Amino acid sequence: MTNEYSLPDQINQLLTSNRRQADHFTELIRKGNYMPETPDVLIDAISALSMGKNVLLKGPTGSGKTKFAETLSYLFNQPMFSVNSSVDLDAESLLGFKTLEYKDGQQQIEFVPGPVINAMNYGTFLYIDEINMAKPETLPLINGVLDYRRTLTNPFTNEIVSAKEGFGVIAAINEGYVGTVPLNEALKNRFVVIEVSYIQGEQLKELIRTSTKLSDKTLIDLFVKLSEDLIFAVSQGKIAEDAASIRALLDACDLSALIPPKRAIQRAITDKLDEAREREFVASIAETLFR
Repeated sequence: MTNEYSLPDQINQLLTSNRRQADHFTELIRKGNYMPETPDVLIDAISALSMGKNVLLKGPTGSGKTKFAETLSYLFNQPMFSVNSSVDLDAESLLGFKTLEYKDGQQQIEFVPGPVINAMNYGTFLYIDEINMAKPETLPLINGVLDYRRTLTNPFTNEIVSAKEGFGVIAAINEGYVGTVPLNEALKNRFVVIEVSYIQGEQLKELIRTSTKLSDKTLIDLFVKLSEDLIFAVSQGKIAEDAASIRALLDACDLSALIPPKRAIQRAITDKLDEAREREFVASIAETLFR
């Protein structure tokens, strides 16, 4: 399971000792196929989770943070419940809700666990995506889950919930986007932060080969060069970060298996950009590469 990542023996031993037999929610274990820019980011995340620490994946949109989290779930053979943060995220979205059910002809109130309670009860991973999109007053509900206590008082049942062995938290953050707010220090201090960059070069080639329907080696090389040019343009402030999304690039590669590459790039990358100037810039790069 770990051979494809060529991890050091010590890290493989950590995974072996922490890998669990998943009896529930096996459909929540996805392979992920994340290809790290350097092995260090994967090694560091595995080390932190093995020690019971929370991991915060920090990087630009489309850099593969969710795939990274899924890969960690796969390597640990741990199901992973997910929370998609937004301004509408509330206690019910995190913890669960009460509902009316009928049993033996009797109406009664039942509590339906949410992702946080499920992850704690079954000792699985919990993934909180775009954690800085949530309202600042919402996340303190789970502060006790994120520190050494690993407990919370369920406000809907007044029960104290303690996380079972194996429970771990992975979160992802995009900084500086519309709708995001800075994480408060109390929350940030509960995480080990791992920077996730756009992958390039041979790692990106391998990701395209294994994750898309594109098999033409020449086209794959051109898409790797396109990604390199887009990342450089983002660093120069010429285009928005969205243009260099690896997720969007993979979509373009997939489409290029069936339609011309320039049109695939238009559908998957160019037309998502808001400014005409940026769209023209990306189209110009594509025109140069894919003649």
